[in-house]
Amino acid sequence: MTKSDSVKNTLGEKKKVQLAPGPFVLPMPTVLVGTKVNGSPNFMTVAFAGLANYDPVIVAISISPDHHTTAGIRANKAFSINLPGPDLVEATDWCGIHSGKNVNKSNAFETFAGELGNAPMIKACRLTAECRLVETVELKPDMIFFGEVATVYADESAVKDGAPDWTKIAPLFFTFPDKMYWALGNHVAKAWSVGEKFKP
Repeated sequence: MTKSDSVKNTLGEKKKVQLAPGPFVLPMPTVLVGTKVNGSPNFMTVAFAGLANYDPVIVAISISPDHHTTAGIRANKAFSINLPGPDLVEATDWCGIHSGKNVNKSNAFETFAGELGNAPMIKACRLTAECRLVETVELKPDMIFFGEVATVYADESAVKDGAPDWTKIAPLFFTFPDKMYWALGNHVAKAWSVGEKFKP
């Protein structure tokens, strides 16, 4: 009996297909990482991003050490996380297609500075955060930068009862290997609540 047959038998009629490991285990948020490189704002599209700690709030981004953005993070010890919506999908993809080594991205967006002063943020993104670099981990071929969130900014229209309104922020998601951008889907249930109905 093969490994694949064993999985099929265990699960009955619901057959599983084994896939080679790839960057599709989880849907990925699409963020624009902001840095200053040689004094100019630079933005890079990043899908390998996520939360790494709760208190203090720490985010992690994984990018190649060869990227222009890497130089900015190392030099300034800071970076920003900007959440684009569907209205910014063309500009977001453009930032991923082009390297700051070859194209000046400083005029791609209207920017603003927060308390750190060296992590430019995008005004058109409805939620942004500036992060203070706290640790770097080298994994070949990428590097993981851990940043402690210093401040968070949101459009007033995208805040409800003092918290982010995700229907208004409408963050983009990225999937692989189809290489597609997606919008936030429908609300399904209330967390830490709907599970009370389940009876094993």
